[in-house]
Amino acid sequence: MAAKLLLKKIDCNNFIQINKYLRSLNTISYRKHKSLRNEEIGKKTSLIATNPQVRRFVNNQQRFAVSKLLKKYKGCVIDGRDIGSKVFNNAQIKLFIEVKLEIRAKRRHKQLIEQGEKPIHSQILKDLKLRDITDRTRKASPLIVPANAVIIDNSNSFKLTIIQINKALKKIKSILKL
Repeated sequence: MAAKLLLKKIDCNNFIQINKYLRSLNTISYRKHKSLRNEEIGKKTSLIATNPQVRRFVNNQQRFAVSKLLKKYKGCVIDGRDIGSKVFNNAQIKLFIEVKLEIRAKRRHKQLIEQGEKPIHSQILKDLKLRDITDRTRKASPLIVPANAVIIDNSNSFKLTIIQINKALKKIKSILKL
């Protein structure tokens, strides 16, 4: 959504303009593109995510996309900061991935360098900390650990430990009665 607003030159601080634009849309594209992960889009995304109408629109788009997938597949994996607590709060399986702030900043810094940007590590750390605070304290769909979620700490490496994998598999097997 933030990328669309920037493309249309809509001020991400102006909720009136954003809401007017939202009323003109039916759907949004789900195509992945590495430019959606750039730092400017990330900052704008955090800003517009505090707008209840943006949250409602995006959440409805996510539900629509998943409903289409479930017509073809038995299940799907979707991620987001309010996926298990708000968008799909009735999901059978919820995994909540935690990563220490410093590790996330290091990974984000590396990702941006690989995308050709010239990030400053201390600024990324500051921005991520602010985004976490904003996301946890926003009124519309705050970032929380969903009820019944399996919490997985992925701070040590990109690879999950055997214990974490077994914990998730145990939850999945109990739900699927395997």
